[in-house]
Amino acid sequence: MKDRMRELVDILNKWAYEYYVLDNPSVADREYDKLYDELRELERENGVVLPDSPTRRVGGEPVKAFGKHAHIARLYSLDKAVTDDELSAFFTRVQKAGNTDFTVEYKYDGLTVCLTYENGEFVRATTRGNGVEGEDVTEQVLTVHSFPLTISYKGVLEVRGEAVMRLSRLKEYNELHPDDQLKNARNAAAGAVRNLDPKATASRKIDILFYDINYMSENPLKSQTEEREFLKREGFATFPYFKLCKDYDEVKSAIDEIEIGRKQIDYLTDGAVVKANGEEVRAKMGYTDKFPRWAIAYKFEAEEAESEVLRVFWQVGRTGKLTPLAEIEPVELAGATVRRATLNNYGDLMKKDVKVHSRVLVRRSNEVIPEILGAVSHTEGSVPVEKPQTCPFCGSEIKESGANLFCPNRECPPRVVQKLTHFCTKNAMDIEGMSEATLTLLNEKKAVKNFSDLYLLNEESFEGLDGFGKKKTENLLSAIRKSKNIPLDRFIYALGIGGIGRVASRDLAAFGSLEKVAALSEEELIAVENVGEITARAVAEYFRDGENKAEIEKLTSLGVAPFAKRQAAGGKFAGQIVVLTGSLSSMSRSEAQKIIEEEGGVSGSSVTGKTTLVVAGESAGSKLDKAKKAGIPVIGEEEFLKLLTNG
Repeated sequence: MKDRMRELVDILNKWAYEYYVLDNPSVADREYDKLYDELRELERENGVVLPDSPTRRVGGEPVKAFGKHAHIARLYSLDKAVTDDELSAFFTRVQKAGNTDFTVEYKYDGLTVCLTYENGEFVRATTRGNGVEGEDVTEQVLTVHSFPLTISYKGVLEVRGEAVMRLSRLKEYNELHPDDQLKNARNAAAGAVRNLDPKATASRKIDILFYDINYMSENPLKSQTEEREFLKREGFATFPYFKLCKDYDEVKSAIDEIEIGRKQIDYLTDGAVVKANGEEVRAKMGYTDKFPRWAIAYKFEAEEAESEVLRVFWQVGRTGKLTPLAEIEPVELAGATVRRATLNNYGDLMKKDVKVHSRVLVRRSNEVIPEILGAVSHTEGSVPVEKPQTCPFCGSEIKESGANLFCPNRECPPRVVQKLTHFCTKNAMDIEGMSEATLTLLNEKKAVKNFSDLYLLNEESFEGLDGFGKKKTENLLSAIRKSKNIPLDRFIYALGIGGIGRVASRDLAAFGSLEKVAALSEEELIAVENVGEITARAVAEYFRDGENKAEIEKLTSLGVAPFAKRQAAGGKFAGQIVVLTGSLSSMSRSEAQKIIEEEGGVSGSSVTGKTTLVVAGESAGSKLDKAKKAGIPVIGEEEFLKLLTNG
């Protein structure tokens, strides 16, 4: 009898694995039900239920309350990035810890659960809780079929997964239960696992998708790829998409693939998870109080829509890089009509398989330039985009570097205009009214090529230019004069050095003056938190370049003083490096940063050993935890405002 029970359990578990994990059943339901009924009868007669019997997955009696259980190892949550700049900063921090590749996978929107195994047998399931202790939901999780009850690994093991409800099952459930409508898949999954009645859990037919090993008592694995192979080998359900990437461009491409693919899958997702793959780098980076430093969740918060590519043309940026720009059928995104969308480079265009007359997915977030994420479908009339051999503006022979194409001519008109446009933007010198169209006109008619040329403009410079009356000219010249006194980080950002975004420019500004930044060696630059090797080389080369040095000297002679406000004596934050975290109700983050800098302080982007004060608003995150741990003074918004008022 026991031999037959063992045989039935093995057969039924094999069929269940094919059905629930592989989504590829090999037998009809009636065959499964027939053997299942035979097994239940044998268990009733024999009074024995094998540890991995599928009959254990039937919901039992309701529990009175959830017990508490401490995890063997802490279950951390993930820090998040919502912009490419934040993702790039994370990538730089990982690279500075050592050489590693990266893994990218879907971020599921459900409820995190942790399963424990001892001596090869499933013993417990808990929710994440506060990361240290969760609720015991063993009876509820036993109704789920996407994990094994026994495994070959005999040590103590904790595996982590996300309890999710398929979107198709959510729809089916709501159709069958008009009086018990589930709002969304995330709440449905969380409500199922945290329902005191396991039979109610079973009725929602949830899955658990596994992605992580939280603890192994013996022979711990050395990488994310090894962990995934272990999970698959032992019979845990994993989602098919999993990418191993060697550099930032591959990571970004994988994220874009996920953003397109999530429209077609049967699960609710809200982002992508990026992890350093190697254990050596992970161990070196460690953890904050809440997050592993070697992993991040890239959250999708932008609006998206499908459109057709009408044609593709090329733009030349301030560094000479050629960027493909697509003219598309107009679509409404984030409150605006979008007619053009960009791709990162020629390699990105090829990788995303974008062709003229293809259907593509377009994303737009706030003021960010609309971007093509990839092709959705092709038509008979789809035409590949030709690779340019010469610059479409100046005719120079194109240079190729990796996935990028470059115009090497520093005098190429659109390259000059883009350099000047970046210099004048709000987050840089903030010269109001100095648009790309105005700069194009000044370049063509008045030979404005350098930053310093802007500060040589006068009323006569605008004579004869269409659209420039006396009032408009006065306002523009006033904005140019006003820009001379500018925070150092914005001036560094305005220079347009390759790889230096707003985050890195704030880190460099913490050195106190442009002279100090210019004197930094590549080794010293690499030591800056958000500066990697390539960016460090770009910064060092920029300040070694004779033309750049002469241009900065000329700007200084014309009265541009990027550190004047920083050096104001007696400011309320004089000599301090202040980091803002969370949101302030009385002002925006940029306004608060400006006030700190006007009062002689440095507005830091991250908490480091040089940070002297942290201002914590609502929903303050890991920076607050790090400051407390390091003993750095922390004040709230009310105290910050009092400081500004009373000193």
